[in-house]
Amino acid sequence: MLQYLKELYGNKLSASDGDIGHVKDFYFDDKIWVIRYLVADTGSWLTGRLVLISPHAFGRWDRDDNSLLVNLSQKQIENSPSIESHKPVSRQFEIEYYRYYGWPAYWNGGAIWGLGGFPVILPPSKDEIEAHQHHHPDDKHLQSTKTITGYRIQSNGEAIGHLSGFMIDDQSWGIRELVVKTGHWYAGEEILISPALVERISYEESTVYVNITTAATQRTAEQYLKKSLGTEDLEAQALPASATTKSVSAKAEARTAYFRSFKGSLIAST
Repeated sequence: MLQYLKELYGNKLSASDGDIGHVKDFYFDDKIWVIRYLVADTGSWLTGRLVLISPHAFGRWDRDDNSLLVNLSQKQIENSPSIESHKPVSRQFEIEYYRYYGWPAYWNGGAIWGLGGFPVILPPSKDEIEAHQHHHPDDKHLQSTKTITGYRIQSNGEAIGHLSGFMIDDQSWGIRELVVKTGHWYAGEEILISPALVERISYEESTVYVNITTAATQRTAEQYLKKSLGTEDLEAQALPASATTKSVSAKAEARTAYFRSFKGSLIAST
């Protein structure tokens, strides 16, 4: 199921034996486009350290109660490898972290979670480890989702808009779509762009460079609208200048309903 990541910020975190804080941020791999860690705000409980929780430990997400069950105890989290809040996440830390919890390391193997497409709990067998000796690069590709939210989206000198959020698969925790707030060229509406189109992220320039033009982006957005309206030919549905307010409203409502199907409560502007 696709989930709009922004809706998860601030959600309560519950360990097996009590509350541990709330969701502050997420760290994602900017090469493979997958969420690696949830960053927990533990209040005064574990001050001065960065508390990271891997999707391996995620339990049931109660969307009505805005809370996530973490399949760990408070003691486990407290005794886990510590990293100072202002330090980047190193591979050495991750090795110690994964060894402490006994989870299969995602950097062993070619899939987004090492040996598979989902964060599993059971460690791999010795035979599986020997059969998958490929290692993910030891580069520092973990970035904050909050930090890059608001970055410019640009292609070939064209300003497409700004990054406003992420759509994630809540099983694999892969990032499936970037939610982009467009500029005046598309009436400021929010559209979806695949991470596969990202060429690079410049953290110095606060810009995400993508391999798609504004014209191609508009065609993609219109295909979404076409599907939401259930039409064979979008051009045939173009409204004439004398279109009634009712017709415009119906078109806007159809667009809104379709974007809702992608982004939960996120609504494209009309």
